[in-house]
Amino acid sequence: MAVLPPLPNLQAFEAVARRKSFALAAAKLHLTASAVSHQVARLESYLGIRLFERSAHGVRITTAGESYLARIQGAISAITAASMDV
Repeated sequence: MAVLPPLPNLQAFEAVARRKSFALAAAKLHLTASAVSHQVARLESYLGIRLFERSAHGVRITTAGESYLARIQGAISAITAASMDV
């Protein structure tokens, strides 16, 4: 049975994917861009895939990243809603 990836890594990935920026995701999460980048790198290592292509011109989500985002967004939204309802 697979183990759930660390939630901070998932949150960092989702924030970067939505904002298409490590800096903007970092501001949202109250972290440094470096910390967000490290969390995403740990998730990529855990999954064994590249979720983003990084360049001097910014960041672009990969096809695998888009697919993964589509599958986890509902779960993240459900956890957020449940937490707000408590």
